[in-house]
Amino acid sequence: MNILGVRELDAVVIGAGQAGLSAAYHLRRAGLEPDRDFVVLDHAPGPGGAWQFRWPSLTYGRVHGMHALPGMELTGADPDRPSSEVIAGYFAAYEERFGLRVHRPVEVRAVREGSGGRLLVETSEGGYGPRALINATGTWARPFWPRYPGQETFRGRQLHTVRYPGPEEFAGRRVIVVGGGASGTQHLMEIADHAAATFWVTRREPVFREGPFTEEWGRAAVALVERRVRDGLPPRSVVSVTGLPVTDAVRRARERGVLDRLPMFDRITPTGAVWDDGRTVEADVILWATGFRPAVEHLAPLRLREPGGGIRVEDTRAVRDGRVHLVGYGPSASTIGANRAGRTAVRSVTGLLAGTGGRPGADEVAAPASV
Repeated sequence: MNILGVRELDAVVIGAGQAGLSAAYHLRRAGLEPDRDFVVLDHAPGPGGAWQFRWPSLTYGRVHGMHALPGMELTGADPDRPSSEVIAGYFAAYEERFGLRVHRPVEVRAVREGSGGRLLVETSEGGYGPRALINATGTWARPFWPRYPGQETFRGRQLHTVRYPGPEEFAGRRVIVVGGGASGTQHLMEIADHAAATFWVTRREPVFREGPFTEEWGRAAVALVERRVRDGLPPRSVVSVTGLPVTDAVRRARERGVLDRLPMFDRITPTGAVWDDGRTVEADVILWATGFRPAVEHLAPLRLREPGGGIRVEDTRAVRDGRVHLVGYGPSASTIGANRAGRTAVRSVTGLLAGTGGRPGADEVAAPASV
C-alpha cells in the first residue's frame, strides 16, 4: 500500500467471465498469487459471468460452442438444465479449484494514469495501482438500443435481450422481434409457439449458412473481425461474418413462415410500427434483439479509442497503452477465443513485469501444485 492508500500490485483483471478466468488461471501458472500479486474484480453478484443472466429456456443442450476453461473440463452436465445454472456452477467450481478468490460485487468506476508508471483503477472497494491491466468486461453490461422516431410513444412493452424472460410471458401477444443475429432468431422461434402473432424485422437480409461450420471457416471469420480491431474500428460479432447456421429447428420455422423477414420499419406508433410504403403492424411488444457493445467506458480516461471509434488491439495489447490488454474483445469474444486471449495476455503481461522488475515470465516458472 502506498502513501495515498492505493494498493500496488502487479496486475488487475476486470471481469470474471470466460476470458477473465482464463487470464487469472494463466497468471497463477506464471507464479503470481491472487490477492498478493493480482486481483480479479467482477461486478456480478456471483460466479458465471454473463451466463448467469441468460433466460431459463436456454438450456445447456442448446448452447452452441461452449468451450471448457483451461485446466478443467465441464463434464456430466444435464442438457435439459438452464445454461445459467450449469455454467454458473462450473465457473464457481473452477474459481474454488484454482483458488482465484474473485472480488465481487465490485464496480470499476475508472482506469486512469497513476503514479510511477502504474495505472490507477478506481473501484467501489478502493483503489488499485497495477503495472498491467487485463480487461475482460465483455459486452453484456452494455446492451445496444437503436432509436427510431416515435419510440417513446409506444404504449406496449419494449425490452432488450438482456431482460428476455423466456417465451411464456408473450402468450397471446403480438410481438415484433428486431434483430437478425443468433439471439433474435432463437427468441423468435421460441415466442412463435406462444404468441398470437410474431413479426421479424431486420436491417439487413439475414444470411443462413448451410452445411457444417468448419474450423477453416471459423478461422476466416475471426480473421475478418480481427482486421477491424487491428484497424481501430468497433468490433463486429463473429456471427455477423459467418451467418446463421441452418438447423432442424430453423428449417421447421422456415416451413411455418416464422422466419419470413420484414425490412426495418421507419417509425414506431403508439400501437405498433409503420413503413414508408404504407405497411403497418399492430403489436403489444417490441423485443430488441439488437446486440451489445463492448463495456469499456471505464477505460475512457486512458484515451485508447482510435478515430474510427474502436480500440486498436494487436494480439490483446491496446496499441495506445501497452500496459492494457483486452480479452474477450472482438475476435476473442467466443469462448475458445477468450481462453486463447487470456493466455496471450498473460504472456505479454509477465514479459512486461519481468522488464520492469516485476515477476518472472510465464515460461520461467513451474505451475504451482494446485493449478
